Amino acid sequence: MIRNVIFEGKSIHYKVEGKGKPIILLHGFLESLEMWDRFSDVLSCEHTVIRIDLPGFGKSQSIGKTHSMELMAGSVKAVMEQEQIEKVVMVGHSMGGYAALAFADKYPEHLTGLCLFHSQAAADTEEAKANRERTVQIVGQDRFGFISNFIPDLFAPENIQKFSRQIESLKSSAMLTSKEGVIAALRGMKERTEKFELLDKLVIPILFIAGKKDKRIPATTIMEQALLPSHSEVLLLGNVGHMGYIEAEKETLGTLRCFMKKCV
Repeated sequence: MIRNVIFEGKSIHYKVEGKGKPIILLHGFLESLEMWDRFSDVLSCEHTVIRIDLPGFGKSQSIGKTHSMELMAGSVKAVMEQEQIEKVVMVGHSMGGYAALAFADKYPEHLTGLCLFHSQAAADTEEAKANRERTVQIVGQDRFGFISNFIPDLFAPENIQKFSRQIESLKSSAMLTSKEGVIAALRGMKERTEKFELLDKLVIPILFIAGKKDKRIPATTIMEQALLPSHSEVLLLGNVGHMGYIEAEKETLGTLRCFMKKCV
């Protein structure tokens, strides 16, 4: 079921499917709720699946010049309030994981589990912040060129040809994202704060999914952070880059289904 909620005066688009224990799926940078189509088809057989277009992406409107992770978390909370859902398992891919961590920091009582899907708790380094700012300039000059180069690089090199059809689909979808939405997200990621202390104090199960060939967030970084929570689970994928939901769909979906049973 397609729905919208008004948050900060703007429309946030989302979908609700299935019945049962609720799970919220958050997409990453240059993605939309459509990235979770296959996952929702399976998970909705057992759960209430809520997929959200974060501000500035998909069919959700942009809210300002900077979409902080806290603002994104607030949009998720608005969806939960409209759906009258108190507790959920939250899954965030990449940027969606940053938003999920911001949600966990602000509203820990509303989570029964958390999955960081190719995502992590560190803030940007000074070098990474400088790269974000350079990317803002590039997007301002040639958004389409940036997208065309950025998306294939998210995959392990040996998977680029194998998943060429999916890559072209991702490009086409990302091209629909406004320049303002892309830049606002880049600025929000640049300004995010580290969440190591949060990982240490959360008492809910946390699942980390990492790809050994992820050039965006190295698996070693994620493995170190997985030592922090009281209950951690790790799925470490060989020959997988940053896009495990495509590059290893069977393994990631199966692991997430099992993880849901541990979140009460």
